[in-house]
Amino acid sequence: MASWLSSVAIRRLSRLASLLVLLPGVASALSLDVKIHGLEGRQESNVRALLGLYQERGEAQMSVPRLRVLYRRAPEQIREALAPFGLYRVEVESTLTEPRTDGGTWVATFTIDPGDPVKIARIDYRITGPGAENPRFPEHFPMQVGDALIHADYERAKSSILNVASEEGYIEAELQRHRVLIDPVAYEAIIDFQLATGEQFYLGEVQFEQDLLAEDFLEKFVNFEPGVIYNPELLLELQGRLIGTEYFDTIEVQPLEDQAGPDREVPIRLIATRNKANVYRIGAGFATDVGPRFNLDYRRRYIGQRGHNLRAELQISQVEQSARADYRIPIRNPVQDFLLIRAEFQAFDSESREGDLLKLSVAQSVLTAGGWRRVIGIDYRYEDFSVASTDSGTFNGLVPHVSWSKVEADDPINTRDGYRINYALQGTAENLLSTHHWLSGQLNYKLIKSLSDNLRFIGRSELGATWANRIEDVPASQRFFAGGDTSLRGWGFDALGPDHPVTGQTIGGRYLAVGSLELEHRIAGPWGGAIFTDFGNAFDPDIDQEWQQSVGLGVRYSTPIGPVRVDLAYALTKDPAGFRLHFTLGPDL
Repeated sequence: MASWLSSVAIRRLSRLASLLVLLPGVASALSLDVKIHGLEGRQESNVRALLGLYQERGEAQMSVPRLRVLYRRAPEQIREALAPFGLYRVEVESTLTEPRTDGGTWVATFTIDPGDPVKIARIDYRITGPGAENPRFPEHFPMQVGDALIHADYERAKSSILNVASEEGYIEAELQRHRVLIDPVAYEAIIDFQLATGEQFYLGEVQFEQDLLAEDFLEKFVNFEPGVIYNPELLLELQGRLIGTEYFDTIEVQPLEDQAGPDREVPIRLIATRNKANVYRIGAGFATDVGPRFNLDYRRRYIGQRGHNLRAELQISQVEQSARADYRIPIRNPVQDFLLIRAEFQAFDSESREGDLLKLSVAQSVLTAGGWRRVIGIDYRYEDFSVASTDSGTFNGLVPHVSWSKVEADDPINTRDGYRINYALQGTAENLLSTHHWLSGQLNYKLIKSLSDNLRFIGRSELGATWANRIEDVPASQRFFAGGDTSLRGWGFDALGPDHPVTGQTIGGRYLAVGSLELEHRIAGPWGGAIFTDFGNAFDPDIDQEWQQSVGLGVRYSTPIGPVRVDLAYALTKDPAGFRLHFTLGPDL
């Protein structure tokens, strides 16, 4: 009896195992290798993309019957994939090799002779209608008789002509014929292309439908005069200019073509709904220079009907606490130019200096034709400071200032190629505007250059000079120091600079020269590594000071808000020399 039960159990287990093998979730994927010979580059890539046998390889539901069906379809799919390259006489030889052992690999091999591409034998190209003589339309079709018929080239040629029609205001343009005919016997192609332009139209007045801003203020955003040629790109630009202000949540631009009169001017209706007025943001971060950092931002997107706005920020860290409020008044081109009224308070306590600074500023900020941001203004500043243990004082006065800055980058967050430059001049005069007199100039430059897909060079320089009778006449916030995450790695924040001849404490200098050279290499995915050297110092003509240098290694990790940088720097010229770890997070530029 026990023997009989045992044999029954064995048969049932065998059946169960057979069923489990057939289940999709349990069955092992059929092993398949697809080999393609005779093609390369885009042709091979397109074949692989459209070849069902290649795309479904390795899928759990792949079975032998399914494999054989896809194998039979493959030659036709290969010919379809090569047709866009003008290849219509494609020869395909294929073999399917079964595995010699269970669980072995099936091999599908396709040897392809693409043949010669079909050539264009005739082009029938005509522009008709009122715009036929417009010189912007090409005199001849962009492709020529004798060219290989590459379908992507044909589509680009067609699009270029349609774009001309759109940009020149032919909004009723119609493609009456656009055909590519293939003669398989003569093995030649015929292009038949005819565009009827219709009448040319123009942009009319912009009608605003919104309940937030004064209409005469909104008219400053309109980037065209009524009567210019109807170009949809101008309407997209108008929409983008308004979106960038954040005044409105939604913006819809409606050309009222049915209301165009005999002059063919098309009125434009712009419908906008106001955005939320208030925006709050709370953030936290960490950097070696300042330690843990907390910040709170507040923005009032609009105040009144003239587009004024307010921005306020509170930052708290171990080294610095600051509060700032900016009131901006759009001027001239309201997308990019504004008057700035700022109130700012700073309390700083670094390794080399401490004090409080109050600033009240009025400035004009405009974008020049060359892409430079120019800021001209004047500050009232009151500063109570202490540097080292023997140098303390106050500054009270007006400080005129001017600066220019520019950023060019393919991506300002994770940059492959780009640069940032800023130079500024500021100063004051004793008995005229303040209690002291000094003039200060500063230049900052950072360059990022790709050397290959995975390698980039980063160079940075900071130069500064202050003209004053002595360092004691310069308030602490205007003295130059070096050292820290974005200066000379290997030293603490503001740890470098001229030292007091008696106490040996750093008191800052009237000159600054700092540079950095760095190579970054992407290792895998978002991870990368870096080697670098930093050099320079802050100097003063009354105090002897040495040039400092460090070298180091770093780890990089790219994030949507900028790379995380962890650097281990070795201070070559420090006595005694030693290592220091630096951590930062933020945009490249």
